[in-house]
Amino acid sequence: MGSPSSEEGRYDGEDLHHVRLTRGFEIGVVPVTQALYGALMGTNPSTCKGDPAQLPVETISWFDAVRFCNAVSRACGLPDAYNIGAGREPTVTWDQASGGFRVPTEAEWEYAARAGTRYRYAGGDELAAVGWFEGNSGGSTRAVGQKRANGWGLHDMSGNVWEWCWDWRGAYSSGRVVDPVGPASGAYRVNRGGSWSVGPLGARVAYRLDAFPGYRSINLGVRLVRTAP
Repeated sequence: MGSPSSEEGRYDGEDLHHVRLTRGFEIGVVPVTQALYGALMGTNPSTCKGDPAQLPVETISWFDAVRFCNAVSRACGLPDAYNIGAGREPTVTWDQASGGFRVPTEAEWEYAARAGTRYRYAGGDELAAVGWFEGNSGGSTRAVGQKRANGWGLHDMSGNVWEWCWDWRGAYSSGRVVDPVGPASGAYRVNRGGSWSVGPLGARVAYRLDAFPGYRSINLGVRLVRTAP
């Protein structure tokens, strides 16, 4: 996990380190669409409008994302992954034994994006072939699943919309870690993957962004995950 010191555009905080994941997990082939989000939440907050069955949902906060995950779980008859308190920006705890839908951890996201490779982007070293970014997006989100998938069949993990992760932003461990879930507390939640509005450096698999959990942006969405039964 992380990037080698020789990688072009490398930022501080991407230190290479060894991670072991012991829990199998399932992850969405594409980011959550506006249609799916709207069907369960009764609203489409997205700024970029078009075919809601094709465009990724965006302009959602981290709190919106975890509430949506619980809504998907209930629709599928699964237990909630998150215990969400009251208020606009509540305390959220994760039941890691739950089989409900959730956002990925930062390590799960990078593991899925890499698909066993060391490519700069999810699916190859040529960003235009695998993702929508400032150089080819036309200034907006684009239909999901149109660019080449990575080796595990996942689309849009580089570009289109940033994706919320579970972890609070923090420094990587210098040693080996097992099933990391990030710091116990913090100010910012991690976003991964780049978006339609960033350049090639920000769409690299190793690149780490973060935002206040209440923040909403035209280029920030979510991808569903659940721990495998």
